[in-house]
Amino acid sequence: MKISSEELHRNLKKFFGFDSFKGEQEQIITHLIEGNNCFVLMPTGGGKSLCYQLPALLMPGTAIVVSPLIALMKNQVDAIRGFISGTQGIANFLNSSLNRAQIQSVKNDLISGVTKLLYVAPESLTKEENVALLKQIPISFYAIDEAHCISEWGHDFRPEYRNIRQIVEEIGRAPIITLTATATPKVQSDIQKNLCMTDARVFKSSFNRPNLYYEIRDKSNIKKEIIHFIRSNSGKSGIIYCLSRKKVEEIAEFLNINGIKALPYHAGMDAATRAKNQDKFLMEEIDVIVATIAFGMGIDKPDVRFVIHYDIPKSLEGYYQETGRAGRDGREGKCLTFYSYKDIQKLEKFMQGKPISEQEIGKQLLLETVAYAETNRCRRKVLLNYFGEDYTEENCGNCDNCLNPKKMFDGQQEMCTVIELIGSMKENFKAEHLANILAGESNSIIKSYNHHHSEFYGIGKDKGSKYWLAVIRQGLVMHLLEKDIEQYGLISVTPQGNEFKDNPHELMIAEDRTFVEGDDDDDDAIAIGGTKGGAAGGGGGDQVLLSMLKNLRKDLAKKLSLPSWVIFSDPSLEDMSILYPITIDELKNCQGVGDGKAVKYGTEFLKLIDKYVTENEIERPNDIVIKSVANKSANKVFIIQSIDRKVPLDEIAERKNMDFFDLLDEIETIVNSGTKINLDYFIKQVVDEDTIDDIFDYFKNDAESDSIQEALDELGGEFEEEEIRLVRLKFICEVAN
Repeated sequence: MKISSEELHRNLKKFFGFDSFKGEQEQIITHLIEGNNCFVLMPTGGGKSLCYQLPALLMPGTAIVVSPLIALMKNQVDAIRGFISGTQGIANFLNSSLNRAQIQSVKNDLISGVTKLLYVAPESLTKEENVALLKQIPISFYAIDEAHCISEWGHDFRPEYRNIRQIVEEIGRAPIITLTATATPKVQSDIQKNLCMTDARVFKSSFNRPNLYYEIRDKSNIKKEIIHFIRSNSGKSGIIYCLSRKKVEEIAEFLNINGIKALPYHAGMDAATRAKNQDKFLMEEIDVIVATIAFGMGIDKPDVRFVIHYDIPKSLEGYYQETGRAGRDGREGKCLTFYSYKDIQKLEKFMQGKPISEQEIGKQLLLETVAYAETNRCRRKVLLNYFGEDYTEENCGNCDNCLNPKKMFDGQQEMCTVIELIGSMKENFKAEHLANILAGESNSIIKSYNHHHSEFYGIGKDKGSKYWLAVIRQGLVMHLLEKDIEQYGLISVTPQGNEFKDNPHELMIAEDRTFVEGDDDDDDAIAIGGTKGGAAGGGGGDQVLLSMLKNLRKDLAKKLSLPSWVIFSDPSLEDMSILYPITIDELKNCQGVGDGKAVKYGTEFLKLIDKYVTENEIERPNDIVIKSVANKSANKVFIIQSIDRKVPLDEIAERKNMDFFDLLDEIETIVNSGTKINLDYFIKQVVDEDTIDDIFDYFKNDAESDSIQEALDELGGEFEEEEIRLVRLKFICEVAN
């Protein structure tokens, strides 16, 4: 079929009301109408849908559109019917949401030739009755939307997508157009090979979204930062992505109690509730939708002004897809992501039960994400390079790294030192252990392996273990080092690493930096801890007050014969120096301060703060006092009652269908709120007496904080994380609560 440019433009105006095409839309449509295969790489908001909708209306027969989400199908069908009034069956969808009568209506429209576009899920496409139906009708072409789902290297791989080619052959051949907003060269190759369309013409639009601002922040005080960010973007629509359904529910509730209209969206909700919440977001009845990736491909809202990632995504493709929901109208779009290396470790642990090949793919995708999060380079340059596109500008002027360049150092000598250290060892060790050797840390595991006698021990003592961890992570990102899949966390040197050691070259590494939100607004400076009298110093809080609070804590700790951190942690005191609490309820808004600690230790601190505020005429920052979500879950009562009955913790976890470490998280929340429980019955069963004594003694006499990571580093490999967490709970209940 041939068609002129004039006729295309006339139909574009007739059906969709547009005067002109965007980018390569016209070339794509012409190529498809002429009976050719097309591979379309086009970023979110680039107009992919039009590339198959207009040809479907112009070509004889019915176009089969394979789409992964029911919500997306419904939206697209409604949109087409809105463009072309008077013909209800012009576009239909076929999926599990339809009842028998609705399915029959769709079949009648297909047989009669009314339907020009049929949206179908890949699962529905494989059903025998649907294949038999589609064999009876002329097919104009097949459109495979969200085609990255075909590739195991894509961010949303779906096995059922791998069967599409086989079904196409069975129904009857016709041109194929594949469309995706995210595809690396590897994913593109996989898609083309799987669909036997290596001859397809590739239409690749730039992945650059110049209107989007990219920023990565350290995952500390995250809830307060989110509230502050949303309040500073008041009246604007936004999406917050979380990895777990539980976190989605928690954050949505948290936003609402802090006066922000928000609703959750995840696959665990029933379809009606999901649809209702999505519609409220689209109709601007709420400002924020909190979602898992289930929301990613089902939303078409051009004026989303910000996308926040509460958790770092599993892949850069997922990140690009999700951030691409912002600013689809070409106007402002802020993409804020919170990053913690602990989140990466969690994601790595999730992979452990999967097949080795899947672990390998997941690990590689995760490394790319880590590289992006920790890079000192222009984020736009790194992101576009990942998708095989060169960004030639050195400074994009619209990402955190370009606006706030990091200090750099040449780390070639440090990297060579790390590689040589690993090479000198008979067996492999985790990154933390390697860093501790180089930093000259002394702990039991180092001594047990006699690594304190190594020539490398303390060679980088002046830099500290955190510095060496950063170098090791850079080595992992650059594929000079790698983690063993089978033996989780053990570091080895790659062939590229040995090549680098033999032929070292400049290796620019960024100094560690904490991402701090800055603002030139004086009022905002007051709101985050400034004083009327100018008493505040650096670090976001009132340094004079902070020093006074630390002295009070020291005196109280000495009086009570307790470690200082047991009374209040440093982050708790820092929050006090920012929020200036003068009541028990306000004190409980500070990080790490539950009911128990607030009542037990808070009085003297509140008196000090109240007096300080009065004497210095300080304007207290009421606008950022964050209300916390009360722990009113059914789990809390069940857990406490079960512990009172001395039910083993693993049995409690099993009864509530929880991971054991998730249960420990819940118990820690309960204990930190001031509730005193007795876990001796379980601890004595799973932890030997000497180990209990050693860990308890560490927290009582040596620990500078309640950090599990610090405890692991100090106590070494002879103690498991589970043991340390259990004994820490015992210590807090007996000593702190």
